[in-house]
Amino acid sequence: MRKTWLFLLLLFPALSLAAERVVAPGEQPLQEVLDAARDGDTVRLSPGIYAGNFIVSSSIELIGEEGAVLDGQGQGSVLSVKAPGVGVRGLRVRNDGANLTEIDSGIFVATEATGTVIENNRIEARGFGIWLDAAADVRVEGNRISGDTTLRSQDRGNGLQLFNVSGAEIIGNEVWETRDGIYIDVSDNNRLIGNVLRDQRYGMHYMFSHSNEVRDNTTRNNRLGYALMQSRRLEVVGNRSIRDQNYGFLLNFIVDSVIAENISIEAQRGGVAAAPDGHAISGAEGKALFVYNSLFNEIRDNLFARTEIGIHMTAGSEDNEFHGNAFVGNESQVKYVALREQEWSFEGRGNYWSDYLGWDLSGDGIGDIPYEPNDSVDRLIWTYPMAKILMNSPAVQVLRWVQREFPILRPPGVRDSHPLMTLPEWMAEALQ
Repeated sequence: MRKTWLFLLLLFPALSLAAERVVAPGEQPLQEVLDAARDGDTVRLSPGIYAGNFIVSSSIELIGEEGAVLDGQGQGSVLSVKAPGVGVRGLRVRNDGANLTEIDSGIFVATEATGTVIENNRIEARGFGIWLDAAADVRVEGNRISGDTTLRSQDRGNGLQLFNVSGAEIIGNEVWETRDGIYIDVSDNNRLIGNVLRDQRYGMHYMFSHSNEVRDNTTRNNRLGYALMQSRRLEVVGNRSIRDQNYGFLLNFIVDSVIAENISIEAQRGGVAAAPDGHAISGAEGKALFVYNSLFNEIRDNLFARTEIGIHMTAGSEDNEFHGNAFVGNESQVKYVALREQEWSFEGRGNYWSDYLGWDLSGDGIGDIPYEPNDSVDRLIWTYPMAKILMNSPAVQVLRWVQREFPILRPPGVRDSHPLMTLPEWMAEALQ
């Protein structure tokens, strides 16, 4: 048996290096333990407070028992990971610095920390919660991250920051009261799944990041739910925006992407009075979806409900495919001034409109007359808002009658030639 073990140690020398070290506060400085640890070791922290700024420079497991706290004492990053394959689990991390220029973070993951796993930690951030700095194939799962409400929103860091990251999986985290919940910058081929982002500026904020999957996340009570900007080939599927202000989903120069099976409910009109720190958009309507300069996207099977404007499209947002969406109980279903007709149906299937007054004599579930949400009166009101006082005047009623009777006089805009008569069951359940 002894010869067998010697043979195995010679064949796999890493077996002789792996060890577990249990650390308690006051026994030995934690940084000395981390410096002495070798690849494959486990460092387990007993309950108590470990004060300082710590660096992991070998491929270890750093595990906190319940009650183990890393406290940065208000300076710098509390924990910096600078080796590949590190696991950080079960820690409470607090009191990092608040210098955003220096990227003060609860947990900072450096470029060389490929394959790091950050799992089931509780982070109370003053700066950034977790910053991933060009590290590939990182997994961040099940963490709870909050910001410091004694700081103004714009002076806090983001909960999760991805900078130049690829292959990351951001799964099942909860982030609240930071600046932005998840901020993704020049980061391609990542997956953001099942996160809950609430009570902050933007729930999720995308910039110059391509070929990402954004699925089954929830934003709630943010000043904007999903700010998706300057990106291509996104899959935005199965997400929820609940009572976010100003916009549930915002698409700004989004191209060749799929926006499907999402829910945006009760987007609220925001303003400076609602957000005294100045991040809200003064005078903005509540919009379930705002589309700006975005082309060649598939926007299908989404629910936009109970808000001031269901969809606002502008700045040349044409050549998008719309079908299977439901517009329920919005004050204005669509706000879109187009230079050419926009057909919002696909292969004989349009969208559901709660204010559609047509009929279905054939019983095939498709309305027999098209739905056209906007006319020249809408264009007049959008251009001259004070004209709203004339909405119920005889002149306006006559103008709308003339447009209905003589369609040639109607300006180009959105037309759904095959409106759906029935709200899909899963959408009806979401509204209950």
